Amino acid sequence: MTLRSICVFCGSRSGQDPAYQQAATDLGGRIAAEGWRLVYGAGDVGLMGAVANATQAAGGETFGVIPTHLMQLEVGKTDLSSFVVTENMHERKKVMFMNCDAIVVLPGGAGSLDEFFEVLTWRQLGLHDKPVVVLNINGYWDPLVGLLDHVIQKGFADASLKSFVSVVEDVDALTELLSTTLTEA
Repeated sequence: MTLRSICVFCGSRSGQDPAYQQAATDLGGRIAAEGWRLVYGAGDVGLMGAVANATQAAGGETFGVIPTHLMQLEVGKTDLSSFVVTENMHERKKVMFMNCDAIVVLPGGAGSLDEFFEVLTWRQLGLHDKPVVVLNINGYWDPLVGLLDHVIQKGFADASLKSFVSVVEDVDALTELLSTTLTEA
């Protein structure tokens, strides 16, 4: 069986709700338990650090990608199974995307939104058919879901745009969705 890799986009901060950190920790453990590999931004801070540390603690494989200019700010986690340093953010996103089978978006800020919209745009353009899943912990991403609805309602995207993204409320639902989706792929 081929190793499946889950790319996780998430914050380099933990946010104000402890549920975000808990979800990142739970997801990291679940990735390892399922025999999947974590692909992420290689930071050792915030939700990034939580998901990576939990994956490692559970014996999982980790693949981190970080641009040189963020090595200090995001505390580049060099003890990963694979650690790649890129020249810039664009290369980081490309390497992460090319090394995964599915994308999961946890709570995060502008960087996570940038990553989400890039893979969503690529999906809309038919450049990939990888699952894109938003983990909507305690409604964090409700405004994003509303924005997608707004874009469609105002005529700037076809209704099919929403079919390119799955929204789940917890790690159990996420695991079930990915297990089904990745088995079918």
